[in-house]
Amino acid sequence: MEKKQHWENVYETKSPNEVSWTQENPGISLDLIRQTNLPKSAKIIDIGAGDSNLVDWLLKEGYSNLSVLDISSKAIEKAKNRLGEFAENVKWIVSDINDFQPEESYDLWHDRAAFHFLTDQKEIENYRSLTSNYISNSLIIGTFSKLGPKKCSGLNIVQYDERDLNLIFNENFSLFNSISSDHITPFSTIQNFQFCSFKKIN
Repeated sequence: MEKKQHWENVYETKSPNEVSWTQENPGISLDLIRQTNLPKSAKIIDIGAGDSNLVDWLLKEGYSNLSVLDISSKAIEKAKNRLGEFAENVKWIVSDINDFQPEESYDLWHDRAAFHFLTDQKEIENYRSLTSNYISNSLIIGTFSKLGPKKCSGLNIVQYDERDLNLIFNENFSLFNSISSDHITPFSTIQNFQFCSFKKIN
């Protein structure tokens, strides 16, 4: 409950230009999603999305089966308000990823900066189990790299590199692409991210 209250407070009290993770254009995520060559009707879920505007961009590109999950109802409310009538075209899920019980499988599972908040091995194993059981095609993960911050929003995170992420997911997924990228925050600091794109092993 403390974790949920933390994030509700963040999204209630801060605007997008006051949090480090805001992106005007989520270019790397979009490129990695396009590289999957999935149809525009593919089931896509964005994990720990906050009020990210990735969903806006995906809607503009014609993707029609989108789900957004976040622990914070305030974040979801902000995203809905931003999208206006287009919010009706998205499935909104308020849940801690640790408590998430999917009702369907997803062709593509995208996560930028949620997975690295899981610092307990049981949480990491639960996440891996979810991806194994509820992804049919592609997994895209973005985390702070070994050169990135060690904390975010006052919380500890786990840094990863390509090898680390591959070791966690390679039982069920094969590594398709790996990108290290500097993210410029709204207050002009630099955070290094590690992105990995995986294909489900059939």
